[in-house]
Amino acid sequence: MQPITILFVHQNMPGQFRHLAAELAKNPAYRVIFLTRREGVTMPGIITARYPFKEAPPPPAEPLVRSIATSVHFGTAVAKAAVEMTAKNIVPDLIIAHPGWGEALFLRDAWPDAKIVTYAEYYYRPYDGDIGFDPLFPRTLQGVSNARIMNANLLLSHEAADAMISPTHWQKSRHPQFLQDKTSVIFDGIDTDRAAPRADASFVLADGQVLTAKDEVITYVARNLEPHRGFHVFVEALPKLLAARPNAQIVVVGGDERSYSPPPRGGHTSWRSALMGGLDLGQYATRLHFVGKLAYADYLSLLQISGAHLYLTYPFVLSWSCLEAMSAGCAIVASDTAPVSEVLSHEQNGLLFPFFDSNALVASVSRILDDPALSRKLRTAARHTAVTQYNLADCLKQQMAFVHKVLEG
Repeated sequence: MQPITILFVHQNMPGQFRHLAAELAKNPAYRVIFLTRREGVTMPGIITARYPFKEAPPPPAEPLVRSIATSVHFGTAVAKAAVEMTAKNIVPDLIIAHPGWGEALFLRDAWPDAKIVTYAEYYYRPYDGDIGFDPLFPRTLQGVSNARIMNANLLLSHEAADAMISPTHWQKSRHPQFLQDKTSVIFDGIDTDRAAPRADASFVLADGQVLTAKDEVITYVARNLEPHRGFHVFVEALPKLLAARPNAQIVVVGGDERSYSPPPRGGHTSWRSALMGGLDLGQYATRLHFVGKLAYADYLSLLQISGAHLYLTYPFVLSWSCLEAMSAGCAIVASDTAPVSEVLSHEQNGLLFPFFDSNALVASVSRILDDPALSRKLRTAARHTAVTQYNLADCLKQQMAFVHKVLEG
């Protein structure tokens, strides 16, 4: 009997599909293939295929058409790879794709008989989401129009899918109802055994200073330091936070690129330079540490020694780091925004504060650091939430059941 061929499509392999692809590859009943444009990445038991991705042609003069042109460029590259694979008798029974860049646009046309699952990460709405949330980026007709056009690729890709999967209920709720009707909510999964509290953890700063849980450590983590993840609110709070906590060491994890926010004005190459350039911390500066992007083991060690962990986000995609911090047993101070409020409840497993209120941020951090009993309660409850609702083993069981259901039609 021929194995069932399952094809994953993600330009940055493995993306959200790391654990599911690996789990499927363990079963000899499945032949797992990953189609990507990323070079130099492999996974045990998985065939890696690269789609030809030539440099995009010059962007159209009309700005609103540019996202469509980019999506079509990705989609046609994947379609070309599909033709080549079919010529080699590689025809997937199931395709699981992230449609964000346009890769899923023509999958239904290339393989009309395949079952297709698309990942419902986000759908842009003019209200109650990231658009217009921050006065830094006022809602404009041009911006709303651009978001509508960005949804065009998502609509076409999701409409052609047999089923969709979304990591949180709020992210699912952003989509049109006819798409929600075929969307299952299953989180990607957190390895709660690895991201777990560790009493003997330590973290070494660039100057050689070794921090442990006995030190007062405040942590902030984002993939990149930008407004979508509240970096500007954090910077506003910094002088007050350093003054209020004279013994604290503040460690900031994140890169200087952009993941979601528009570029800063004034010729700055990063939001960190734009926001920190004119900030004089004086004597406090030696207690602030920007450590860039960390290896995963070092990142976990930092979470494990954190006395208070900050997580801020626009109403937008929920970061894995939020759940990883919960799993590691952090005492979390987070913005009261969706979908954070789906995983954290105020004074139950974290402290929530209004996104733009830097004074409330500082007060919440001090409350945790000054109240060991509260800290223990929040840490225990946060870990319990991660283990009972978002742990990898259970999420994988749900994902595997979902895959079987799709394959069975």
